[in-house]
Amino acid sequence: MSPIEPHSTLAQRQAWTSRSIGSSWQHQIFYLLIRLGGRRAAYLLLYAVIFYYTLLPSVRRKCSYYLHQRFPESKAWGRFWNSYRMSLGLGKVLIDRALIGILGPEHVEVELHGKQELLDLVAEGNGVILVNAHVGCWQVAASVLGFVETPINLLMQREEGDIDRHHFEHAGIDSPYRIIDPRGDLGGVLEMLQALKRGEIVSVMGDRMLGDDRNGVDVDFMGGVVTLPFSPYKLASVTGAPIMVLFSYKVGPKSYALKIYQTMHIPGGLGRRKEKFTPYVREFAQRLEGFCREHPFQFFNFFDMWNNRVSKE
Repeated sequence: MSPIEPHSTLAQRQAWTSRSIGSSWQHQIFYLLIRLGGRRAAYLLLYAVIFYYTLLPSVRRKCSYYLHQRFPESKAWGRFWNSYRMSLGLGKVLIDRALIGILGPEHVEVELHGKQELLDLVAEGNGVILVNAHVGCWQVAASVLGFVETPINLLMQREEGDIDRHHFEHAGIDSPYRIIDPRGDLGGVLEMLQALKRGEIVSVMGDRMLGDDRNGVDVDFMGGVVTLPFSPYKLASVTGAPIMVLFSYKVGPKSYALKIYQTMHIPGGLGRRKEKFTPYVREFAQRLEGFCREHPFQFFNFFDMWNNRVSKE
Protein backbone atom coordinates (compact mmCIF):
# COMPACT_ATOMS: atom_id res chain seq x y z
CA MET A 1 0.00 0.00 0.00
CA SER A 2 1.22 3.50 -0.76
CA PRO A 3 2.33 5.52 2.28
CA ILE A 4 -0.13 8.18 1.12
CA GLU A 5 -3.78 7.21 1.11
CA PRO A 6 -5.32 6.78 -2.36
CA HIS A 7 -8.46 8.56 -3.42
CA SER A 8 -11.69 6.85 -2.49
CA THR A 9 -14.99 8.61 -2.03
CA LEU A 10 -15.61 12.21 -3.05
CA ALA A 11 -17.55 14.49 -0.76
CA GLN A 12 -20.23 16.71 -2.20
CA ARG A 13 -18.30 19.75 -3.29
CA GLN A 14 -19.02 22.86 -5.30
CA ALA A 15 -18.29 22.32 -8.98
CA TRP A 16 -15.78 24.61 -10.60
CA THR A 17 -14.09 24.81 -13.96
CA SER A 18 -10.76 26.17 -15.15
CA ARG A 19 -11.92 26.54 -18.73
CA SER A 20 -11.78 29.95 -20.34
CA ILE A 21 -14.99 31.93 -20.73
CA GLY A 22 -13.82 33.16 -24.12
CA SER A 23 -14.32 31.31 -27.40
CA SER A 24 -11.60 29.93 -29.64
CA TRP A 25 -11.92 32.70 -32.25
CA GLN A 26 -11.60 35.36 -29.55
CA HIS A 27 -8.36 33.80 -28.38
CA GLN A 28 -7.12 33.66 -31.96
CA ILE A 29 -7.64 37.43 -32.31
CA PHE A 30 -5.36 38.06 -29.34
CA TYR A 31 -2.76 35.66 -30.72
CA LEU A 32 -2.84 37.53 -34.04
CA LEU A 33 -2.44 40.89 -32.29
CA ILE A 34 0.56 39.55 -30.41
CA ARG A 35 2.19 38.55 -33.69
CA LEU A 36 1.39 41.88 -35.36
CA GLY A 37 1.83 44.39 -32.56
CA GLY A 38 3.21 42.58 -29.55
CA ARG A 39 2.07 43.02 -25.98
CA ARG A 40 0.79 46.59 -26.37
CA ALA A 41 -1.61 45.74 -29.19
CA ALA A 42 -3.04 42.78 -27.28
CA TYR A 43 -3.34 44.74 -24.04
CA LEU A 44 -5.18 47.56 -25.82
CA LEU A 45 -7.98 45.25 -26.94
CA LEU A 46 -7.93 43.49 -23.57
CA TYR A 47 -9.03 46.62 -21.68
CA ALA A 48 -12.24 46.83 -23.72
CA VAL A 49 -12.92 43.09 -23.66
CA ILE A 50 -12.51 42.87 -19.89
CA PHE A 51 -14.82 45.86 -19.38
CA TYR A 52 -17.50 44.08 -21.41
CA TYR A 53 -17.13 40.84 -19.47
CA THR A 54 -17.19 42.68 -16.15
CA LEU A 55 -20.64 43.97 -17.06
CA LEU A 56 -21.87 40.37 -16.97
CA PRO A 57 -23.31 39.36 -13.57
CA SER A 58 -21.91 35.84 -13.94
CA VAL A 59 -18.36 37.17 -14.19
CA ARG A 60 -18.75 39.54 -11.25
CA ARG A 61 -20.20 36.70 -9.18
CA LYS A 62 -17.14 34.52 -9.84
CA CYS A 63 -14.89 37.36 -8.75
CA SER A 64 -17.00 38.21 -5.71
CA TYR A 65 -16.15 35.13 -3.62
CA TYR A 66 -12.57 36.19 -3.05
CA LEU A 67 -13.08 39.95 -3.36
CA HIS A 68 -15.77 39.95 -0.66
CA GLN A 69 -13.28 38.39 1.75
CA ARG A 70 -10.44 40.70 0.68
CA PHE A 71 -12.50 43.92 0.54
CA PRO A 72 -15.54 43.34 2.80
CA GLU A 73 -16.37 47.05 3.03
CA SER A 74 -16.58 47.66 -0.73
CA LYS A 75 -19.70 49.32 -2.12
CA ALA A 76 -21.32 48.68 -5.50
CA TRP A 77 -18.89 50.72 -7.61
CA GLY A 78 -15.91 49.42 -5.64
CA ARG A 79 -17.01 45.83 -6.22
CA PHE A 80 -17.34 46.47 -9.95
CA TRP A 81 -13.94 48.15 -10.14
CA ASN A 82 -12.28 45.39 -8.15
CA SER A 83 -13.82 42.73 -10.40
CA TYR A 84 -12.50 44.61 -13.42
CA ARG A 85 -8.98 44.83 -11.98
CA MET A 86 -8.94 41.16 -11.01
CA SER A 87 -10.18 40.04 -14.43
CA LEU A 88 -7.77 42.41 -16.19
CA GLY A 89 -4.89 40.97 -14.20
CA LEU A 90 -5.78 37.45 -15.32
CA GLY A 91 -6.14 38.61 -18.91
CA LYS A 92 -2.67 40.14 -18.90
CA VAL A 93 -1.21 36.93 -17.49
CA LEU A 94 -2.81 34.89 -20.28
CA ILE A 95 -1.47 37.30 -22.90
CA ASP A 96 2.02 37.18 -21.41
CA ARG A 97 1.88 33.39 -21.35
CA ALA A 98 0.99 33.31 -25.03
CA LEU A 99 3.56 35.98 -25.83
CA ILE A 100 6.40 33.83 -24.49
CA GLY A 101 5.45 31.02 -26.84
CA ILE A 102 4.72 33.19 -29.88
CA LEU A 103 7.52 35.78 -29.69
CA GLY A 104 9.98 34.12 -27.32
CA PRO A 105 10.88 34.19 -23.60
CA GLU A 106 13.16 37.22 -24.07
CA HIS A 107 10.01 39.38 -24.20
CA VAL A 108 9.32 38.77 -20.50
CA GLU A 109 11.72 39.54 -17.65
CA VAL A 110 11.61 37.37 -14.52
CA GLU A 111 13.54 37.94 -11.30
CA LEU A 112 13.94 35.03 -8.90
CA HIS A 113 14.31 35.81 -5.21
CA GLY A 114 15.97 32.87 -3.42
CA LYS A 115 17.91 31.30 -6.29
CA GLN A 116 20.79 30.01 -4.16
CA GLU A 117 18.44 28.61 -1.55
CA LEU A 118 16.67 26.58 -4.22
CA LEU A 119 19.96 25.32 -5.64
CA ASP A 120 21.14 24.27 -2.18
CA LEU A 121 17.96 22.28 -1.52
CA VAL A 122 18.11 20.54 -4.90
CA ALA A 123 21.75 19.62 -4.22
CA GLU A 124 20.71 17.71 -1.09
CA GLY A 125 19.32 15.02 -3.40
CA ASN A 126 15.97 14.44 -1.70
CA GLY A 127 13.98 16.29 -4.33
CA VAL A 128 12.06 19.49 -3.70
CA ILE A 129 8.31 20.08 -3.43
CA LEU A 130 7.26 23.49 -4.70
CA VAL A 131 3.88 24.48 -3.26
CA ASN A 132 2.30 27.20 -5.37
CA ALA A 133 -1.11 28.83 -5.67
CA HIS A 134 -3.28 30.31 -8.40
CA VAL A 135 -1.38 33.59 -8.27
CA GLY A 136 0.65 35.51 -10.82
CA CYS A 137 1.71 33.27 -13.68
CA TRP A 138 3.61 30.13 -12.83
CA GLN A 139 4.39 29.32 -16.48
CA VAL A 140 5.91 32.74 -17.10
CA ALA A 141 7.95 32.60 -13.92
CA ALA A 142 9.09 29.02 -14.57
CA SER A 143 10.98 30.25 -17.60
CA VAL A 144 13.83 31.22 -15.23
CA LEU A 145 14.14 27.77 -13.63
CA GLY A 146 16.28 26.30 -16.38
CA PHE A 147 19.40 26.98 -14.31
CA VAL A 148 18.33 24.26 -11.86
CA GLU A 149 19.18 21.56 -14.43
CA THR A 150 16.87 19.02 -12.82
CA PRO A 151 13.53 17.82 -14.20
CA ILE A 152 10.39 19.60 -13.03
CA ASN A 153 7.18 17.62 -12.55
CA LEU A 154 3.96 19.60 -12.51
CA LEU A 155 0.77 18.23 -10.96
CA MET A 156 -1.89 19.76 -13.16
CA GLN A 157 -5.44 18.95 -14.14
CA ARG A 158 -6.43 20.09 -17.60
CA GLU A 159 -10.11 19.92 -18.40
CA GLU A 160 -11.71 18.62 -21.55
CA GLY A 161 -12.56 21.44 -23.92
CA ASP A 162 -10.11 23.92 -22.38
CA ILE A 163 -8.93 26.15 -25.23
CA ASP A 164 -6.24 28.02 -23.29
CA ARG A 165 -2.88 27.12 -24.78
CA HIS A 166 0.31 26.88 -22.77
CA HIS A 167 3.41 28.78 -23.86
CA PHE A 168 5.17 25.67 -25.17
CA GLU A 169 2.11 24.82 -27.28
CA HIS A 170 2.30 28.24 -28.91
CA ALA A 171 5.99 27.64 -29.59
CA GLY A 172 5.33 24.17 -31.02
CA ILE A 173 7.79 22.47 -28.66
CA ASP A 174 7.55 19.73 -26.08
CA SER A 175 6.55 20.65 -22.55
CA PRO A 176 9.61 21.73 -20.52
CA TYR A 177 8.16 19.93 -17.52
CA ARG A 178 6.49 16.59 -17.02
CA ILE A 179 2.75 16.82 -16.42
CA ILE A 180 1.27 14.55 -13.74
CA ASP A 181 -2.51 14.23 -13.94
CA PRO A 182 -4.16 14.09 -10.48
CA ARG A 183 -6.98 12.06 -12.02
CA GLY A 184 -4.59 9.18 -12.66
CA ASP A 185 -3.81 6.19 -10.45
CA LEU A 186 -3.74 7.20 -6.77
CA GLY A 187 -4.03 10.85 -7.76
CA GLY A 188 -0.51 10.90 -9.20
CA VAL A 189 1.03 10.02 -5.83
CA LEU A 190 3.22 7.19 -7.13
CA GLU A 191 4.59 9.36 -9.92
CA MET A 192 5.41 12.15 -7.47
CA LEU A 193 7.10 9.70 -5.11
CA GLN A 194 9.24 8.33 -7.92
CA ALA A 195 10.20 11.82 -9.09
CA LEU A 196 11.30 12.86 -5.60
CA LYS A 197 13.31 9.66 -5.18
CA ARG A 198 15.17 10.67 -8.34
CA GLY A 199 15.95 14.03 -6.72
CA GLU A 200 13.63 15.96 -9.04
CA ILE A 201 11.32 18.90 -8.41
CA VAL A 202 7.59 18.36 -7.93
CA SER A 203 5.30 21.36 -8.20
CA VAL A 204 1.78 21.29 -6.74
CA MET A 205 -0.96 23.80 -6.01
CA GLY A 206 -1.65 24.24 -2.32
CA ASP A 207 -4.77 26.40 -2.54
CA ARG A 208 -7.26 24.03 -4.17
CA MET A 209 -8.56 20.54 -3.49
CA LEU A 210 -8.23 17.96 -6.26
CA GLY A 211 -9.78 14.56 -5.67
CA ASP A 212 -10.44 13.03 -2.26
CA ASP A 213 -11.78 15.33 0.46
CA ARG A 214 -10.05 13.18 3.05
CA ASN A 215 -6.81 14.79 1.91
CA GLY A 216 -7.98 18.22 3.07
CA VAL A 217 -8.04 20.09 6.38
CA ASP A 218 -9.94 23.19 7.44
CA VAL A 219 -7.84 26.27 8.22
CA ASP A 220 -8.44 29.99 8.69
CA PHE A 221 -7.98 32.13 5.59
CA MET A 222 -8.97 35.72 4.83
CA GLY A 223 -11.50 35.99 7.64
CA GLY A 224 -13.17 32.63 6.98
CA VAL A 225 -12.45 28.91 6.97
CA VAL A 226 -11.38 26.99 3.88
CA THR A 227 -10.32 23.44 3.05
CA LEU A 228 -6.78 23.05 1.72
CA PRO A 229 -4.89 19.88 0.79
CA PHE A 230 -2.32 18.40 3.16
CA SER A 231 -1.01 15.76 0.75
CA PRO A 232 2.12 17.78 -0.20
CA TYR A 233 3.19 17.91 3.44
CA LYS A 234 2.51 14.20 3.93
CA LEU A 235 4.56 13.52 0.81
CA ALA A 236 7.39 15.60 2.28
CA SER A 237 7.23 13.65 5.54
CA VAL A 238 7.45 10.34 3.68
CA THR A 239 10.30 11.28 1.34
CA GLY A 240 12.32 13.81 3.32
CA ALA A 241 11.94 16.35 0.53
CA PRO A 242 11.85 19.99 1.69
CA ILE A 243 8.90 22.20 0.81
CA MET A 244 9.25 25.64 -0.70
CA VAL A 245 6.26 27.97 -0.79
CA LEU A 246 6.87 29.75 -4.07
CA PHE A 247 4.64 32.49 -5.52
CA SER A 248 4.97 34.52 -8.72
CA TYR A 249 3.57 37.98 -9.35
CA LYS A 250 3.57 40.62 -12.04
CA VAL A 251 5.61 43.71 -11.15
CA GLY A 252 5.59 45.65 -14.42
CA PRO A 253 4.29 45.64 -18.01
CA LYS A 254 6.82 42.97 -19.04
CA SER A 255 8.30 41.82 -15.75
CA TYR A 256 7.50 39.21 -13.12
CA ALA A 257 9.02 38.14 -9.84
CA LEU A 258 9.31 34.65 -8.41
CA LYS A 259 9.74 34.67 -4.64
CA ILE A 260 10.28 32.00 -2.00
CA TYR A 261 7.90 32.91 0.81
CA GLN A 262 8.81 30.05 3.13
CA THR A 263 10.84 26.86 3.35
CA MET A 264 9.53 23.95 5.44
CA HIS A 265 11.26 20.79 6.59
CA ILE A 266 8.52 18.35 7.58
CA PRO A 267 9.53 15.76 10.20
CA GLY A 268 9.50 12.16 9.05
CA GLY A 269 7.23 9.50 10.49
CA LEU A 270 4.21 11.74 11.06
CA GLY A 271 1.88 8.99 9.89
CA ARG A 272 -1.46 9.56 8.17
CA ARG A 273 -3.52 11.59 10.64
CA LYS A 274 -4.42 14.92 9.12
CA GLU A 275 -4.03 16.68 12.47
CA LYS A 276 -0.27 16.14 12.23
CA PHE A 277 -0.12 18.17 9.03
CA THR A 278 -2.61 20.91 9.88
CA PRO A 279 0.06 23.29 11.29
CA TYR A 280 1.94 23.23 7.97
CA VAL A 281 -1.21 23.82 5.93
CA ARG A 282 -1.98 26.70 8.28
CA GLU A 283 1.45 28.20 7.64
CA PHE A 284 0.86 28.00 3.89
CA ALA A 285 -2.52 29.71 4.30
CA GLN A 286 -0.84 32.50 6.27
CA ARG A 287 1.77 33.00 3.54
CA LEU A 288 -0.96 33.08 0.87
CA GLU A 289 -3.00 35.56 2.89
CA GLY A 290 0.07 37.77 3.20
CA PHE A 291 0.51 37.58 -0.57
CA CYS A 292 -3.12 38.65 -1.08
CA ARG A 293 -2.53 41.67 1.15
CA GLU A 294 0.49 42.65 -0.95
CA HIS A 295 -0.97 41.78 -4.38
CA PRO A 296 -4.76 41.78 -3.96
CA PHE A 297 -5.59 41.47 -7.67
CA GLN A 298 -3.18 38.66 -8.48
CA PHE A 299 -4.92 35.83 -6.64
CA PHE A 300 -6.95 34.34 -9.47
CA ASN A 301 -9.54 32.44 -7.49
CA PHE A 302 -12.98 32.33 -9.09
CA PHE A 303 -14.86 29.86 -6.92
CA ASP A 304 -16.25 29.97 -3.40
CA MET A 305 -13.53 28.23 -1.42
CA TRP A 306 -15.15 29.47 1.81
CA ASN A 307 -18.20 27.31 1.08
CA ASN A 308 -16.14 24.28 0.16
CA ARG A 309 -15.19 22.75 3.48
CA VAL A 310 -14.76 19.13 4.46
CA SER A 311 -16.77 19.64 7.64
CA LYS A 312 -19.28 22.35 8.37
CA GLU A 313 -20.54 23.25 11.78
